[in-house]
Amino acid sequence: MSTTIPAGKTWFDTLKTNFKDVPVSAEDRGISTLDFLSAAEATTTLFDLLGSVAFKPVSSDMHGNIAKVRKRYDASPADSQTLQALCKAELATKSHTATEGLLWLVRGLNFTAQALRNDLTQNAGLSATAQKPKVELADSFRTAYKGTLAPHHSFLIKPIFSAAMSATPYRKDLYSKMVGEGVSQAEVDAELEAWP
Repeated sequence: MSTTIPAGKTWFDTLKTNFKDVPVSAEDRGISTLDFLSAAEATTTLFDLLGSVAFKPVSSDMHGNIAKVRKRYDASPADSQTLQALCKAELATKSHTATEGLLWLVRGLNFTAQALRNDLTQNAGLSATAQKPKVELADSFRTAYKGTLAPHHSFLIKPIFSAAMSATPYRKDLYSKMVGEGVSQAEVDAELEAWP
């Protein structure tokens, strides 16, 4: 599925919820379950921008884990207002489905964030659409995969994710898809730097 960013907008502007807007309680550092799930769902649209069917398993995995957490929330909203409360309440029932889903969702989000962070770090000082980056996006995704998801994947799953990493578009192509008409690349560069 290909996504087109509206004129005057960046990919970040299209996110229903951004992680920086997810409330965290000052009292107990509790993270709002519904806001977190909304931000996670919004983040998965990045895989649409990647434009490769090879990323379908990555996106499907994240959506499946979101569904596990949401199902638990829907079954017991009073005990699930924060992620911490949801896990505590679920574990008291001797069930681990949502907690395990949350664990894998956070791993997937960490992989995504690390891939983009690696890219920005390795290509510091270069525009997102530079024709000759120091490191291509696929290499940043491979490095992130090795450090986040690979240690937890079986030998059957690793080749699927390896194929996805090989299908990562060129850096300049992804980042040019993150802006709509009339938006400077400098704006998306700044938003990338600020993104969690």
